[in-house]
Amino acid sequence: MTTTEPDMNDWNAQVMAGLRENGGQGSGPFEGVPMLILHHTGAKSGQPRETPLVYLPDGDRWVIFASKAGAPAHPHWYLNVTANPDVSVEVDGETVAARATEITGAERDEVYARQVAAMPQFGEYQEKTDRLIPVVVLTRA
Repeated sequence: MTTTEPDMNDWNAQVMAGLRENGGQGSGPFEGVPMLILHHTGAKSGQPRETPLVYLPDGDRWVIFASKAGAPAHPHWYLNVTANPDVSVEVDGETVAARATEITGAERDEVYARQVAAMPQFGEYQEKTDRLIPVVVLTRA
C-alpha cells in the first residue's frame, strides 16, 4: 500500500532545512511568507516533533492555523499541542519557549478573517472541510 506520509515528511524536512539555511526566511513557494518551525511533543508517543507552519504575526505572539489544507481531520501537530501546550518556536533564526493556546468564538473568527485577507487560500481551506479550523496562539513562555 502506498501512502503520502513519507512524501509529506520529506517535504516538511526540505521546508525546515530551507528556513534554517535562510535565517528563518521562507524560500521557493514560501518566499515572503511568514513561517516558523513548531517544536512540539507527540500526544501519544511523547516523542519530540517539528512542523513547519505558516503564521500570522500578532504583536508579540504568533498565530497558527490547523487547516491541513482543508482536510477532514485535524493535523497531528494540533492534537499534540492540545495535549502538550508547552512548545518551542523557531522563528526568524531564533528558538524560544512558548505556550500554545487555542482561541475560539469571535476572537477566533476575527483572527481567521485576518489570515484569509493575508492569504486567501485559507478561506478555501475552510470551505473544503466541515470542521471549524482551529486557531492557535503561541505566546512566549
